[in-house]
Amino acid sequence: MRFDFHTHGKLAKRLPFSTAYTDWLFGEARQAGLDALCLTEHFNTLQFEDLYAYLSSVSRPTGDALELENGLRIFPGMETDVAEGGHILSIGPMEAILEMNRQLQPHKEKGHFLPFAQLMDLFEEYPVLVGCGHPYRAPGHVPELPKEQLQRLSFLDLNGKDLALDRVRTEEKTYSLGRQLGIPVVSGSDTHQAVQYGCVATVFENSVTSVSDLKSEMEAGRYEIQLSDNAAFQVRTASLLKRSLKEIHALGGNYVSILTQEGIA
Repeated sequence: MRFDFHTHGKLAKRLPFSTAYTDWLFGEARQAGLDALCLTEHFNTLQFEDLYAYLSSVSRPTGDALELENGLRIFPGMETDVAEGGHILSIGPMEAILEMNRQLQPHKEKGHFLPFAQLMDLFEEYPVLVGCGHPYRAPGHVPELPKEQLQRLSFLDLNGKDLALDRVRTEEKTYSLGRQLGIPVVSGSDTHQAVQYGCVATVFENSVTSVSDLKSEMEAGRYEIQLSDNAAFQVRTASLLKRSLKEIHALGGNYVSILTQEGIA
């Protein structure tokens, strides 16, 4: 089972949600060979709830996942900023993710982000897996927190974007922290658009549909991380594409129709 632990369903958090763009993304994810992904959308993205409402309408529940017609399983999730600097990933049933997002409404702007400990207090009230996204990407400071706090995490994200930029440093520091904390290291592409899918994947021996089974497989180590030979090229190309599409939008163009050859957004 090819799995991506860190993905997004929108091009950028300040842009409006587009059903056509999201459909294109998940079609491309399947074409890239993924069987499942975590949709760790930014907690303060525009139309967070609209994104999940749409996905719910075009999928069928399969355990804790939402399964699309093309067979791709989407595990609901969220990427949340913390006051110390850094991003925390959460994965769980859609209802839990939506309720946590509502609870975070007063803390969605910079200067109001919750400290790590308070965020973990909130997340521990829900049946979710919690990990640190790209722990060593500047200006994040999560790895500097006390060990007793960090051990509340369930996993670390060996991030495809960081691997492509500096594989040796990213692997060395992330795996070292994982060993210190005694928690699994898994991988996510961190993509906001399709080019980056498949730059890295966590390949599980067994298929999973529930968060509890996902946790069991992670903790048992029944997986391997596969980095694409073209990862650096994919990440550079993805970055250029994202900037270009955002500029098209800023100039009043329809970036979705350019990608999908459709006139709807």
